[in-house]
Amino acid sequence: MSKNIGIDLGTTHSLVAAVIDGKARCLLDEDGQALVPSAVRFEGGTQEDSAFAVGRPALARAHMDNGVTFTSFKRFMGRSPAEVADEAKAFGYELLTDDERVVRFRHGELVFTPVELSAMILRELWQLAGDVLLSRPGGVVITVPAWFDDAQRQATRDAARLANMEVLRLLNEPTAAAIAYGLQQGADGQKVAVYDLGGGTFDVSILELNEGVFQVLSTSGDTRLGGDDFDQAVARAVQASLGLADLSGIEWRTLVRACEAAKRELTEAEQAAVRFEHRGQSYEVALSRDAFDALIRPIVERTRKSIEQALHDAHLRPADIDEVVLVGGSTRVPLVRAFVRELFGGKAPHTGIDPDQVVAIGAAMQADILSGASQLTDDLLLLDILPLSLGIETMGGVVERIIPRVSTIPATASQTFTTHVDGQTAVDIHVVQGEREMVRDNRSLGRFRLSGIPPMPAGVPRIKVEFTVDADGILSVSATEKSTGVAASIKVEPSYGLSDDEIEQMLEEAIDHAETDFDERLLVEARVEAEGVATALDKALADDAALLQGDEGSTLPALLADLRAAVAGTDRQRIAALTRKVDEASAPFAQRRIERDLSHALEGRDADEVSRALGIE
Repeated sequence: MSKNIGIDLGTTHSLVAAVIDGKARCLLDEDGQALVPSAVRFEGGTQEDSAFAVGRPALARAHMDNGVTFTSFKRFMGRSPAEVADEAKAFGYELLTDDERVVRFRHGELVFTPVELSAMILRELWQLAGDVLLSRPGGVVITVPAWFDDAQRQATRDAARLANMEVLRLLNEPTAAAIAYGLQQGADGQKVAVYDLGGGTFDVSILELNEGVFQVLSTSGDTRLGGDDFDQAVARAVQASLGLADLSGIEWRTLVRACEAAKRELTEAEQAAVRFEHRGQSYEVALSRDAFDALIRPIVERTRKSIEQALHDAHLRPADIDEVVLVGGSTRVPLVRAFVRELFGGKAPHTGIDPDQVVAIGAAMQADILSGASQLTDDLLLLDILPLSLGIETMGGVVERIIPRVSTIPATASQTFTTHVDGQTAVDIHVVQGEREMVRDNRSLGRFRLSGIPPMPAGVPRIKVEFTVDADGILSVSATEKSTGVAASIKVEPSYGLSDDEIEQMLEEAIDHAETDFDERLLVEARVEAEGVATALDKALADDAALLQGDEGSTLPALLADLRAAVAGTDRQRIAALTRKVDEASAPFAQRRIERDLSHALEGRDADEVSRALGIE
């Protein structure tokens, strides 16, 4: 039987998990890694010569100037080009400006939407699950930030649809984390704060347990705040200190990745260095923990407002919180942990589960429960809430809220309206989401028209407008004129989503090009491996030419030249074969280098010192 899976579609990294032998666990790739970088690379600027790679191979070639590597595109999901123009510029992405609804990135003649890029990550995770489970996965639970609005949730569903997945449910990330920690086994009335700081989004949710019911009391957050902002703050400081101006998109992303590496070092160390190359020159900039903390403190401090809002909405104080859970890789940063602990009165947060994996594990548990044949608890009831109010536009551009924020979902609510003009035979209904009083200050979700109303005096028709939000937070709206039964309804297609025709066309193209797309991806991966081998051997030849023996001084450079020539071509099999040949031919040289290094390391030590160095008692 097909096994359901859980997917954490993250801004920086994504994971897939499943329940195996009664335990939820993240699935590992062939390199033993659970984290799949949320990165997609394209090389070539036309349909005819383009190739792509996903995950680590995409990042491995991100520094090269013959293509573009997209990262953090989750930030752009379900948003308009006008909203993301500044962020796109910060990432060095080129936006098309001929569509006001949908964000589209351009590289040469190629055009991509965040939905398409997300679908490629989802397909990669789906394939990984199939390889590990040795069977085609069943349905999938995909996690989303609790603060995602309807447009962003719909964009996530569109991506899953494009990846040919059956979505069982969209699950709020804090809810998934609570499931992973088994909070449903706590005492009645227990209140938990889930602080989720990922690569590009931040959420805080307040949960309460009562009589087996797990309910989200409130949620707040920022869909444009995360670890990416830490990296860019450091990058801007480094750029300014070195006087580097006019960085290209690739150069900026190279610097940001170097700053990210330094950030990770500072999780454990007090000192790190930002190391990168720029236009043929190598740079190394020292970065202390204190300097890093000073750069990111204003960003961390921005999470305070969301925490206070969530507590206010739940009618609680920090002292009322019993447990604090940290989620997201960015919560490893010591300043973040200290900030959260201080904010909640010195209460030490839970960190027992890898913060990168906790959301995926919870999604897998929920997916398993939804299979109907789970070995896990079958009495877990999840009640999520609506993060933003839903309503319609009324006269004068005012919002009439139909379902208020923090309402438990699934939810249904309705109100009755009338006409304002004599003889009016149609009504336009504009659906909006947000907390402001005027329509112009809220997010437009969609419009539809109720036609066929008999001409009557103003104020006579009775038009019932009903909103229904399903368990995934997806909205459907209907309108009915009571006296005649004339009705119209829509499943709201967000203003910044993709149309049905666009989705269908993408699905057809994905099926039609599945084989060639896969071949192109394998070619890029073969190139990545070959370039890694070539670079390592190049450095070894330059550093230790004295260790060469026999004809190695001529054969190894010749093989390197052959390999680099193959990498420039498109014959994947030849690249792989030459990579193996170079590995085999250079193995004796590599062994001599290892023996030389070991000899130097042990020089002058007695037998006892050598035994201690090698861990031999």
